[in-house]
Amino acid sequence: MMRSKAAQEATIQDPVCDDGAKEEQDISSSPLQPATFKGRLQMSDFMFKSTESSSGQTSPVRRSPRFTAPTISTSTPSVSAAKTKRTKELDAEDIEKEIKPKKKRARQASGYAPPSTYAHLNGLPDAIASNLLVLFIGLNPGIQTARTGHAYAHPSNLFWKLLYSSGLTPRLCSPTEDRQLPELYSMGFTNIVARPSRNGSELSKQEMDEGVEILHEKCRKYRPESVCVVGKSIWESIWRVRHGKPVGKTFKYGWQDESENMGVIESEWDGSKVFVSSSTSGLAATLSPAEKERIWAEIGTWAQKRRAERELEAKEESNSVFNSV
Repeated sequence: MMRSKAAQEATIQDPVCDDGAKEEQDISSSPLQPATFKGRLQMSDFMFKSTESSSGQTSPVRRSPRFTAPTISTSTPSVSAAKTKRTKELDAEDIEKEIKPKKKRARQASGYAPPSTYAHLNGLPDAIASNLLVLFIGLNPGIQTARTGHAYAHPSNLFWKLLYSSGLTPRLCSPTEDRQLPELYSMGFTNIVARPSRNGSELSKQEMDEGVEILHEKCRKYRPESVCVVGKSIWESIWRVRHGKPVGKTFKYGWQDESENMGVIESEWDGSKVFVSSSTSGLAATLSPAEKERIWAEIGTWAQKRRAERELEAKEESNSVFNSV
């Protein structure tokens, strides 16, 4: 049965039948129409319209679950959550430990070591001659000095550098030149204790005090014009033996009173003048490098002056002998 044209148009305008199914359309039997959404898509049908129930109450608006506020639980956190929190705290502690600089382990002070401890090491013979300008008195040979057989041989020891910077020597000498000091610059060295050790704390006060009289005997025999006591602890022993008490607050670096001269021979020789310098050991950090330089510069200035005077005296004596002939 053929439908009328009006029925077909009605069908196009209302594509949904009562039962909700789409009707078939014979597009080929209809004339071509301009493209349009009219009758097919009414935007107004998709716009929001509030609907009210017969009781006049507004129906609740449905909201997407994505925008729903999360439910806050008041129950006790789970074990896994507690573990996670603890893990984060541990991680934070590890990071803090990595950031904080590690403290250097303090060097433990060594105590007395008997001579047998370093019996396998040789001592260091004195470099000494008569009428020296300066005789240096050290503490005792260190390990490096005993192994090499040369005075103040450890790389951290400042002895040779201070000799040069103070003007005691006109050039920087090497530890291997220690035996030539008397001939080259009228300077020599000895020690208050002959046996080697790692540091001064391994020596006893008794053996240091016993070495004092030996030093006086060397001064009487070789008669150096001056002695340079290389370190406060050495002078403390010399003072303690002479005065029977600690030097205490009377201690000072530099030239000491004439009454402290060493190797005095009554009515014959006034003894060696005493100059107390800072220690040259790399472990001695009580004084700054600038303070050490200042102390050593004092005896360096004196030595340069006396060396020039000695050379002039020797020249005048030589001329006097020549003229007398």
